[in-house]
Amino acid sequence: MKVFENLNIDFISKRKIAYVISGIFILLGLLSLAIRGLEFGIDFKGGTDIALKFDDPINISEIRNNLEQLGLGNIEVKTFGGESGILLRTELQSIPAEVYSDVIAEIKNSILRYEPAAVISVSDSAINAVTFKFAEISVANKVETKLQNDGYQTSRLDDNNIIIRVGIADWIEGELRSTLPDNHFVIQKEDHVGPKIGSELKQDSVISVVLALLGILIYLGFRFKFVFAIGAVVALFHDVLITLGVFALLHGVIPNLNLEISISVVAAFLTLVGYSINDTVIVFDRIRENIKIHKTASIKDNINSAINSTMRRTIITSLTTLFVVAVLLIFGGDVLRGFAFALTFGILVGTYSSVFVASPFVYEYVQRTKKNIQF
Repeated sequence: MKVFENLNIDFISKRKIAYVISGIFILLGLLSLAIRGLEFGIDFKGGTDIALKFDDPINISEIRNNLEQLGLGNIEVKTFGGESGILLRTELQSIPAEVYSDVIAEIKNSILRYEPAAVISVSDSAINAVTFKFAEISVANKVETKLQNDGYQTSRLDDNNIIIRVGIADWIEGELRSTLPDNHFVIQKEDHVGPKIGSELKQDSVISVVLALLGILIYLGFRFKFVFAIGAVVALFHDVLITLGVFALLHGVIPNLNLEISISVVAAFLTLVGYSINDTVIVFDRIRENIKIHKTASIKDNINSAINSTMRRTIITSLTTLFVVAVLLIFGGDVLRGFAFALTFGILVGTYSSVFVASPFVYEYVQRTKKNIQF
């Protein structure tokens, strides 16, 4: 990293070029947010996510056509984890009442095929759950083992009664097993989120980001000067807005990138806020030291000197972090891809904003107000 030692680049003089670049990205992001919007995950929209893993590669168009006949409402089917996996998303939270009894009957027939005359009675025990009563404990044990092997979620009310959770995945499973009998599959997950919870999560996520920015503003106002705090928060808004714009611009464009806003992506944005402000604070701290030591130097020279002297540290820190999140982006799988992408892109933007947004903001303040900053 000797190439970054003894740098003497006039970053402040290049700030207007940076303003144009940032303006273009922000404009594109705002247009994308206005026209395309964000793709929210199941955490925020409410509904059901079901992941299926097949033994053999599947024809996703065929599966989509089969599932659309079920009456799942607004349904989305896409590949998940390779050519033999799919992620199915529907706005339904439970099996429609008109088909619930058919699903229960199919489960009962399956049990009877395995253990004839085993079921004494069937009763609803809770929402999306049914209780099967058996004459003997040994039979109940055998049937429960078979049901669990088939992918059903079971629990015991007592020795003779088995509670089977009946979800949308079980309804879909019956349909797919009849249309794709030669391609065995397992249900990897079934996640449910109610619309009320999704709405509350959306609100809480916005509040958490705003509170984080407010806390940073107050802290930096005491730690440095208020103009530094404003510059840092402007840079953070810059980072978050551009990254959100990229999510809006690219979702659905790049296959398998999974750029939807989920709880993990919100966590990535909060991590990004913390990472970016850390880099900015280090530059600000060096600016403060330069102002104290070089009292006769111009604010432009002090800011340029601070950025140049911390550049080596900035590059090393950013690269080492990028190596980790890049590995997560490539090998982390579909579930973590949005999280890793937000961090990867956010680190690049955050490093850029520390140099070309936060520090130039302080310089612009001094130039326009004609006030010297003293510590």
